[in-house]
Amino acid sequence: MRLMGICMFSWLLRKLVVMPGYIANYGYTDGSGDYYIVVDTDKCDGCGKCVEACPQGVLEVITDDYDDLVAAISEEHHKNLKYVCAPCKPVSGPRDIKCQTACPSEAITHSW
Repeated sequence: MRLMGICMFSWLLRKLVVMPGYIANYGYTDGSGDYYIVVDTDKCDGCGKCVEACPQGVLEVITDDYDDLVAAISEEHHKNLKYVCAPCKPVSGPRDIKCQTACPSEAITHSW
């Protein structure tokens, strides 16, 4: 039993130390729905192509807590994504989500 506990602790420690990535959710929930942009930092390499592609200037590249460059939503847009992202996400018709299509590693998703 003690050996199994040591093995589990060792496995958990490797996961925490070797795999520092995280999923970053930026956005909010209001009465009309959930409006989040999700950045998978395990996939994001900080190339900045999403920043260049976004016509509204919503994204930026930052240095995260692990000293890696990753895409993030600028602070000023955390609470208004529904409105700022509206030109790329019309209610009807084709959607051209530029930040998502520009990301070569498919690290960006939207909840709505």
